[in-house]
Amino acid sequence: MILPVRTSISPRKTPYANYALIIINTLIFFATYHPHYAQMGGFVVRHTLRHWAEPFMLTPAQPHVWQFVSYAFLHGGLAHIIGNMFFLYLFGNNVNDRLGTGWYICFYLAGAVLSGIGHTLVNSNPVLGASGAVAAVTGAYLVLFPKTIVTVVYWFIFIGTMDVPALYFIAFKLIFIDNVIARYTPNVAYDAHLAGYACGIAAALAMLATGLAGADGSDLWSMLRQWNRRRRYRDLVSAGYDPFQGRARRRVTAREVSQGPAEETEPIFKLRQEITARIAQKNLAEAADAYQRLLELDAGHVLPRQHQLDVANQLASEGKNAQAAAAYEKFLAHYGGYEHAGQVELMLGILYARYLQKPEAAERHLRAALAKLSDQDQIRMCRGELEKLRY
Repeated sequence: MILPVRTSISPRKTPYANYALIIINTLIFFATYHPHYAQMGGFVVRHTLRHWAEPFMLTPAQPHVWQFVSYAFLHGGLAHIIGNMFFLYLFGNNVNDRLGTGWYICFYLAGAVLSGIGHTLVNSNPVLGASGAVAAVTGAYLVLFPKTIVTVVYWFIFIGTMDVPALYFIAFKLIFIDNVIARYTPNVAYDAHLAGYACGIAAALAMLATGLAGADGSDLWSMLRQWNRRRRYRDLVSAGYDPFQGRARRRVTAREVSQGPAEETEPIFKLRQEITARIAQKNLAEAADAYQRLLELDAGHVLPRQHQLDVANQLASEGKNAQAAAAYEKFLAHYGGYEHAGQVELMLGILYARYLQKPEAAERHLRAALAKLSDQDQIRMCRGELEKLRY
């Protein structure tokens, strides 16, 4: 058994809409739940709802329009309501925070409707429960927060915990294994779940692509765009583009002798080697010095991700604030999908606010940091810097 118990991020604002949905589902459950047995066609059948609530289930044979919403607020037992509300709490709080109250409620209800449609298309048995809507919310979490960590408890022979990236846990465990491979449990609406996940993933990607949900560089849409940029870059290089010269490589035949391009790139190549060697030796001061010499030859040059960050941090520690800010800016421009980009934004905001007297740039980066940070101490620091800018 594997059960998720927490995620590595918390909402910045109280997710009132998600709390309201949990409360409404719970109240309706206690109002409608009434397990009893009744005679039907010569058989004794167990019912879980009060008689007046049964028409609000979704019946694929003769569906009514309202049932595509009402069924999602009914549940067939304590385990059913507790499981759904727990997953809604676990993943819905941050999705609510990201989308806002209005959009989140619309998203949740749309997930209920579309998952109900998905169930109706391939099944004839009645269905009830918020599982499809919760699956849509969980699919949105996968898109909006794929790099966050989900802590899961497992118990087989041993009991323990492990941390898994949300992208892999939701995609493989919740979607593929639980709803495609292990379709063993009777009376579980697997197709409603799959329709909900598909709805949530597609809708969240569409909102990111159109700007309705702001991309922060760590979401699935940004990851796909970065993958596409890398793919195009590899295609350009394989076609002859020289990334160091910024132009197509000149193809030289065996009889020609042309040392120009090689001579131009040799100093850059040597400085890159020197920076790599100095960082490996933990000599960041000389690495930063070599980086500044490298910029004199090629002002637009960017180091590999960790090297660029190490050099920027070293420049900041040396009090070379303008050079550090420029190095951080290059880092964000090329590695915006870095999982700790919020901390880099925060550092840039502090540099611009405290040392470089650029309040507009400081506010821009501090607000970007506030949208990405999860550490409460860093969030408080960020808000403190923003408050200082107002006075």
